[in-house]
Amino acid sequence: MVNILRIFFISLLIFYAEVSAQSVSALASVDSSDYLVGDYINYSLELRTDKDVEIIAPFIRDSLKEVEVIKELEPSIVETEEKRAIVYHFIVSYYDSGSVTIPRIAVKYKTLDGEEQEVLSNSVTFTVHTVPVEQQAEIKDVKEPLTIPLNWKFILLIIFIVLVLIALAIYLYLRYKKKKAAVPVKKKIITIPPHVKALAALDKLESEQLWQKGKVKEYHSNITGIVRNYFEERFELPALELTTTEQMEQLKKVSAAEIILEETNQFLNNADLVKFAKFIPIASVNEEMMKQAKKIVNKTIPTKIEKVEEELQNA
Repeated sequence: MVNILRIFFISLLIFYAEVSAQSVSALASVDSSDYLVGDYINYSLELRTDKDVEIIAPFIRDSLKEVEVIKELEPSIVETEEKRAIVYHFIVSYYDSGSVTIPRIAVKYKTLDGEEQEVLSNSVTFTVHTVPVEQQAEIKDVKEPLTIPLNWKFILLIIFIVLVLIALAIYLYLRYKKKKAAVPVKKKIITIPPHVKALAALDKLESEQLWQKGKVKEYHSNITGIVRNYFEERFELPALELTTTEQMEQLKKVSAAEIILEETNQFLNNADLVKFAKFIPIASVNEEMMKQAKKIVNKTIPTKIEKVEEELQNA
């Protein structure tokens, strides 16, 4: 009776193991049974399992030591409502002749209750052959180079084609040269803004120290000339031809000059006293004239300055 119970329990355990193992299956395969040395061999391992089973990624490369792994492809996964199929793809090769066996691969997985189990794939065997050599075949000499018979028509055709290409090249070159000569060349002309020229001229006049050398009238004539020339370029007024009174009347018509009217009137009148009334100013007046001239220019600098203009000129 005891033996019967023992056999029953052993059978029950075997049945339970088989039922559990049936939830995961592993099938290994190659695309042929015969290859030549160096051929690419497509090896795949297909795992079929229930969707609630967690597959632990197998270390397939460790089992492919018998062959050379050329490339490992991304696994492909196909799922249905209850089942899932995972296929691992490898491209391998073998560089000797003989029978090759890729051993069984162990795949671990976890069941729904967290228990870790293992299933083994089948082993795969295939044969690798060398390139067949016909041992009894007659050894033949290397063929001599072929001699192409001389064909004058062919030579004349080649010469004609070469001449046509040369003529075409000369034509295209002359056409390009003529077209290039006809294309206008863009030349950049640097236009110095009026305020830049005026300030530079004032700095130069200041460095000459005319009034310090006794040339007071020349100093005042030059400094007013710089400011009047600035008005001509900045406001487009005939400033060099106008008297101080006329100059002020014209400036009053320019909106951008409103902020310098009082200062300009004082500046020009002081210069007129020196030039026409033979007034000899003290040093501070001469220095103040330079400060006023620079203020007049700096206060009327436009916000947008066009520094570079382009004009087309023929080469």
